[in-house]
Amino acid sequence: MNIFTLRGALFASAAIVCTLSSPVQAAAQTRQFAIDAQLAETAITQLGRQGDIQIIAARRLTHAVRANAVRGEMSVDEALVRLLAGTGLVARRTGPGSYAVVARSTPLPNGPRTMTLTSLTAAPASTPASQDAPTPASRAEPEATTPGEPAGESEILVTGFRATLAKAQDLKRRAVNLTESIMAEDMAKMPDLNLSESIQRLPGVAISREGGEGRNITLRGFSPDFTRTTLNGMEVPASSDGLDSGGFTINAGRAFDFHVFASELFNRIDVQKTQRASIEEGGIAGTVDLYSAKPFDFKGFHVVGSAQGGYNTITRKVDPRATVMVSDTFADDRIGVLLSAAYSKRTVYQEGFSSVRWTSPFVNGDSWADTDPSVTGTPENCGAADRLDCLWAPRLPRADFFGNDQKRFGLTGSIQAKPIDGLTISVDALYSQLDNDRYSYNSMEWLLTHGTPGNFVGQTPLSFTVAPDGKQLVAAAFDDVTSWYESRHQTSTSKFRQFVLSGDYEVTDAIKVDAMVGKARDTADRSELRFYARSIPHYYSYDYSGSKDVAAVDYGDYDPNDPGNFINATTPANRRNNVVKDNFTTKANVTFTKDRFTAQAGFAYNRRLVRYSEAQGDLPSFDPSDYMTSFPVSHFGSGVVSGGLPTFAVIDFDAIGASGLISPGYTTNVAAGWEVVEKTTGGFGEVTGEVDIGAMTLRLDGGVRWVRTDVESRAVIAGSPVEVKRHYDNFLPSFNAALNVTPDLVARFAYARSMTRPGLASLNIAAPVFEYTTRTVSNLGNPALKPYLSNDFDLGFEWYFSKGGLFAVGVFKKNIISSLTTSVVQQSVPQEYWAAIYADPRYDASYQADPATAQYTFYSTVNSPNGNSVKGLEATLNVPFTFLPGLFSYFGIASNYTHVTARDSTGLSPNSYNFTAYYDTGNLGLRLSVNKRDDYLLSEPGGNGHVQERKYGPTQVDLSAYYNLTKQLSINVQGINITNEKERIYGTGDGSQYLVREFSKTGAQWFVGARYQF
Repeated sequence: MNIFTLRGALFASAAIVCTLSSPVQAAAQTRQFAIDAQLAETAITQLGRQGDIQIIAARRLTHAVRANAVRGEMSVDEALVRLLAGTGLVARRTGPGSYAVVARSTPLPNGPRTMTLTSLTAAPASTPASQDAPTPASRAEPEATTPGEPAGESEILVTGFRATLAKAQDLKRRAVNLTESIMAEDMAKMPDLNLSESIQRLPGVAISREGGEGRNITLRGFSPDFTRTTLNGMEVPASSDGLDSGGFTINAGRAFDFHVFASELFNRIDVQKTQRASIEEGGIAGTVDLYSAKPFDFKGFHVVGSAQGGYNTITRKVDPRATVMVSDTFADDRIGVLLSAAYSKRTVYQEGFSSVRWTSPFVNGDSWADTDPSVTGTPENCGAADRLDCLWAPRLPRADFFGNDQKRFGLTGSIQAKPIDGLTISVDALYSQLDNDRYSYNSMEWLLTHGTPGNFVGQTPLSFTVAPDGKQLVAAAFDDVTSWYESRHQTSTSKFRQFVLSGDYEVTDAIKVDAMVGKARDTADRSELRFYARSIPHYYSYDYSGSKDVAAVDYGDYDPNDPGNFINATTPANRRNNVVKDNFTTKANVTFTKDRFTAQAGFAYNRRLVRYSEAQGDLPSFDPSDYMTSFPVSHFGSGVVSGGLPTFAVIDFDAIGASGLISPGYTTNVAAGWEVVEKTTGGFGEVTGEVDIGAMTLRLDGGVRWVRTDVESRAVIAGSPVEVKRHYDNFLPSFNAALNVTPDLVARFAYARSMTRPGLASLNIAAPVFEYTTRTVSNLGNPALKPYLSNDFDLGFEWYFSKGGLFAVGVFKKNIISSLTTSVVQQSVPQEYWAAIYADPRYDASYQADPATAQYTFYSTVNSPNGNSVKGLEATLNVPFTFLPGLFSYFGIASNYTHVTARDSTGLSPNSYNFTAYYDTGNLGLRLSVNKRDDYLLSEPGGNGHVQERKYGPTQVDLSAYYNLTKQLSINVQGINITNEKERIYGTGDGSQYLVREFSKTGAQWFVGARYQF
């Protein structure tokens, strides 16, 4: 296990400790080194890892120093001399396999010690031949001590969660553009069970959850489609089915579904918040880079295995989770092989109560039956003839159950080779599969339409209780209500495959070439079978007076659990849906380095394909009494409300399957299918360098990226295949500046022109509606759309204080100068559609609607110069309490806060924060994390007459703890959503109301397990 040892102020320096079988031999024997000319901080760390030695270096000595390239086979001593030649720094051996980097004229302090320090064999003659060295328990060197700090502090081992923070901060500090990172402490050890839940702990990031698990991220207030995601260097797709009541749709858009992957397969995540010309275009919000493990990350032979059992407080079931990773390097570390596998099973229930939105008869266009109900309270006048028709009431009040049995399996493989000096070749493969088997049951009572009962709709009002504001029915009782009990069975499978071949070659010390070619394919399939069992008319009442979220319900003498009370069943859905996403990427870059400046140029080609299809099965009606069974969960709703939720009869899917009612065949709905292909060809030029301004160092990066985008959209319209092709070009300049005001203070500024391509739904041309009598066109995508464009500005300050502390604050503004809007446009019909129109049986020449000559009115999405403006502030405070004595020094906090405002606030939480408190000794660790975001807008206007529909911003509390029984074996406990936080969607009615659409909980999830490595 890597150990970072920090003593006094030297403990804030960069250090690497590698496990050695024989430290003395490691220092004496020759090693193969491949280190670029770069900042000394990074170069020293790389040399320590490649040489299997420990090197300690004070940041105040190395932060502005550029080290030399080291290539070839040599001893560690010779490599250190080459690395530091001409820098004013020298390395001195402090013990077997350990070194300290100091200024050439600085002797090691603290007087005589029992260990003799011998100068490097190849050191210059001016270097003292010997110096006394501190023992391992002695204090750090004074030159690394932070001013004002007392010397003589005890040794602190930095491992565990604190080590991951330190690694991430080092990356952030060294990057010329604004970057946030998450690092795995060790092999197969990401700090969270879900990638999105790890990313949410970064400033500016919020996540959306489904079934209690993170799925998509919102970065800096932008919806998920505005964030680009890469895996091992190439942009990748990831799609899955929904896991809860939030729409049941397969992701056919640009958003990345992070829960498809097991987190153990990855060891690093970077979030690029500001643009560089060398970063491929597509993410106005930013780019998320995912990295799976490679064998050269771990020298020698390593094996890691872990196993956990997971328990959910609502399902009351125990599920397994296991990981294994094997890595080895051989042939003098010129060849490496790594294999890993991860498997997990997760049973999750979403249980709750829903109104399926509230509405009023007046908004709905009808009225309550005129039965003269008793009324408590005074209804407000909305302009209806009867004020009772102004009152908002739940449309389909129901108890909800969504039961998911989820399996996730992942494999990675990586082969790396260094056939000659300076050349590294990598082949990486990743496979992931997410299967979900969902049964959902909903006890809907028909209040959707209002009026005289009959034909399974309508009801007879008996009593109304009006809210104090006069706008809604807090409670009501009815006769003649029909139950529409919904039963669904949905199965879905998401499969992801990626293969990447990459290599880099150092032609000379100044010229480096790198290239890659990769292919990724994601398929998401779903089948759905859904029934409505409809009951005899009966008494029903609801009452929200005790809770604004969950109503108390009463059926009188009606028994919702009796199958004999149901007289009709329909099959509203029997279908299959399929989404295929296929990406191909190839790119190459050449880099030239001269002194403190680097010039880079590159080329990239991408082909992205998205194909959607669906098929329809039988839709029979039948007598449900022989195909219903009792509710399958005995403790239904006990984790939601005291006493649980009322049970009801449900469809028996096994009985349906054995009955022959549903034939196994499906008919493809050709008209609903579509395909979009994007081909992008781009190139860039970029210059990076640094200059001294007095005692300060200014790091600069500037460049421009050009890209051409070709769009092909295909569908079958009126039986005729249609293909539309369009293209556009974009130039995207970018500039980043990072000023090292002091060794511990960094000021940043960035400007860039960024872009995000239109959503795929906007480019899809399937199933348009041509009306020839009115010469109108609707529901037609527009492949001619150009991308969203934004001018981005960032300004920030970062203070790296004490021993691993960080305070950072930044402001950003993104001005969207080109966006999309829905508009009514008079134009000619593009020629690609003429053949389909002429072949349409509904078309007739007498309508005088010949597309070759007539103008049509299009209701479609078009580009607009009026876009959104997003402004925000991000603040980070990380404090390891190393300044405290004894055990208190192992405590620390990691926190951040984000505030974002925008004209269009869909999906945006104005405020969000993350707070983590931890205790970490290296052998024992405990971490408690709190993540909170404000409520956010889902749609405006909302459905069924609501001004808005919004989602509750949850407070997620997670816990993680571990204890190392030995150096190889540890035990761990992890808790996800340990407070069983609620999930809630609500409408605002006339804009001032709070009307819950869905209220549910998914339970606390606990994992207990062990991890072994050698």
